[in-house]
Amino acid sequence: MIAIVDYGVGNLFSLSSSLKKIGAEVVVTGDKKIIESADKIILPGVGAFKDAMNKLTQTGLDKVVIDQAKKGKKILGICLGMQLLFERSYEFGLCQGLGLLKGEIVGMQGVLSKDLKIPHIGWNALKFKKESHLNKYIKEGDHVYFVHSFYASGCTDSLVSVAEYQIEVPATVECGNVCGCQFHPEKSGEVGLNILRAFCE
Repeated sequence: MIAIVDYGVGNLFSLSSSLKKIGAEVVVTGDKKIIESADKIILPGVGAFKDAMNKLTQTGLDKVVIDQAKKGKKILGICLGMQLLFERSYEFGLCQGLGLLKGEIVGMQGVLSKDLKIPHIGWNALKFKKESHLNKYIKEGDHVYFVHSFYASGCTDSLVSVAEYQIEVPATVECGNVCGCQFHPEKSGEVGLNILRAFCE
């Protein structure tokens, strides 16, 4: 069973539907015991980093995710959920993350040229940086759907793939049992389903 962590932030219905489409047994829950008993955990998220961290902390689900990760359970963060896996973010001031991956979340503002739109919205091709089980059913050059204004920096240790948006934007990361997608696999058609399929195996 895969537990999608429900902490009040995230597009839970479409993610749950995508997982069911590939035959995964899935539950959307904020119940600590159910999350602890799950085989794998997905941490979704949309919105601001600090708000999401506050909600995780208030519910005590931050400790559950950290504890389960340290026990070796497979965890996938999606979009903001991926960003939360890192050490800190500078979105609307400094905020500490879950610290499961090395690196920090920084803004695109001032990094990209002014003719490029922020947030970064749309389909971009993946460029592989290293082998990963997440790449099992996809190929380099496959396109996935992004919606974000902040990105992971200093994450060389876990970097699996990038997308070009003037800069190399970390797209997928993995370190041991902890992995993440900056894009939305549930909005990325067959390619996204294949990434979810690889995670579920």
